[in-house]
Amino acid sequence: MGGGLAGLTLALQLRRRLPSLEIVVLERLRHPVPEAAHKVGESSVEIAADYFGRVLGLEEHLQTQQLKKFGFRFFFSDGRDRIDDGVELGASRYLATPSYQLDRGIFENFLAEHVASQGIRVIDGATIVAFTLADANAATATGVGPHHEVVYHRNGTDQRITAKWLIDASGRAGLMKRKLDLAEPNAHDANAVWFRIGSRIDIDTWSTDSAWRERCDPPARWLSTNHLCGHGYWVWLIPLASGSHSVGIVAEANIHPLRSMNSFERALDWFRKHQPRLARALEDKRDLLQDFVALRGFSYGCKRVLSSARWAVTGEAGVFLDPFYSPGGDFIAISNTFVTDLIAKDFAGEAIAPYVRVYEQLYFSFYRSMLTLYAEQYGMFADPEVLPVKVIWDYTYYWGVLCQLFFQRRLTDLTSMARLREELALTMALNDAMQPFLREWSKVSAKRNAARMLDQASLRWFAELNRGLRDELDDAAFKARIRENAALLKSLAAEIVATAVAEHPGLDASGLMQLIGDSQAPASEPLLFPAYARARSAAA
Repeated sequence: MGGGLAGLTLALQLRRRLPSLEIVVLERLRHPVPEAAHKVGESSVEIAADYFGRVLGLEEHLQTQQLKKFGFRFFFSDGRDRIDDGVELGASRYLATPSYQLDRGIFENFLAEHVASQGIRVIDGATIVAFTLADANAATATGVGPHHEVVYHRNGTDQRITAKWLIDASGRAGLMKRKLDLAEPNAHDANAVWFRIGSRIDIDTWSTDSAWRERCDPPARWLSTNHLCGHGYWVWLIPLASGSHSVGIVAEANIHPLRSMNSFERALDWFRKHQPRLARALEDKRDLLQDFVALRGFSYGCKRVLSSARWAVTGEAGVFLDPFYSPGGDFIAISNTFVTDLIAKDFAGEAIAPYVRVYEQLYFSFYRSMLTLYAEQYGMFADPEVLPVKVIWDYTYYWGVLCQLFFQRRLTDLTSMARLREELALTMALNDAMQPFLREWSKVSAKRNAARMLDQASLRWFAELNRGLRDELDDAAFKARIRENAALLKSLAAEIVATAVAEHPGLDASGLMQLIGDSQAPASEPLLFPAYARARSAAA
């Protein structure tokens, strides 16, 4: 149920895993969908890019029909008319593992055609009227068992279809969630508005300083997912292959009320105050406005996403975190992988109930661990000293742990998970302790915002961590990699604590220090930017 990004990619993954399976995708919208102004979630990161490219075999489309992303980039530009007179955090060159900016209309039109060419029935213009789940007790048997039934309306008539498995990929409509009362709030209260402009917003022209322009190779910051940051909010600028640009404001609800930005003119007024250079870039583009959407309370959880009664929930029909690090495609990749493996086991005659429990526990542990990156953290988004450290930490945790599990195809390898239980638990505990520490550090930091670039590509260890994502590791090498990355996170945590406490001795780092331990060896080279080492030396 649902033929957007989650449903179409799941159908394709199932077809590649189980060539003889009969698969039907029911999609409410008619195809083709509009380019540019279709859906958000345009910025992919490494897991999603690997899923679309290598798992689903779509690299040619990504490389030729979408835009290669020039990483994430952050500017601390609140209230400033110049983009080049404050801190810029980003890479001066492309790192080794690619990600992409996705025009969702182009991508989903391609996916629908490609999926259909693989023998999958894609029925568009199909509105789900009702669905009935098979008896849960009978459905746990390993035989064919009873079937779920779906009634959908198309071309003026109601039609019925039965299936052994029923997957909810309906997005925020949350069909299964509403039917089974699975909705669950979380601790992250934030809103968003977004729109698409039928023109390129070229951030590289926002400065006449040739040295600033030449910091990057290529000199094409516009290809990044650019974040314009301020207290309690960030603004996204994402280019699309159709030639349009996606613009969004994401803000903590109690700091920037939705009513202050819930129309294009109100958003423009808001930009004039908080991001005046962007406001100037938009002033003469009103006639190029392609859409405008405001969304209250975008972050939410779900009580269940997998069932041994042969139903599942994937994509935004289940959980959604926050767009700051663009994790939506990642969680589609993770949930689709679990669902595909369960269906494969079921059709092979295996009992799936034990796997359902473990996969769901893993999925929710990833969700809860990633939620800590966003919840109660928006207050530090105007901090040019602490937010760059947070970004380095968050990336290291993401590339060092979750990406390793996905890139090495270990999500469903329960033996490896069990052998690495201690290391994985340590990395999760370190992250859980680091997020509140960063928040407390930001409360007392000086928030110095001198014009400089913090170049992620200059951190050799950081660039190597990214490059190593596509290494092919056997069991022993994978185990060693996770242990190395756990040690790296401990070293990075120790350096972050030392840097913060040197300047602010009153900070309480006891929880982190317990996890780091007294025997932690220092890293062979500094892990943070040189500017932080100088500040730490001066404070000491």
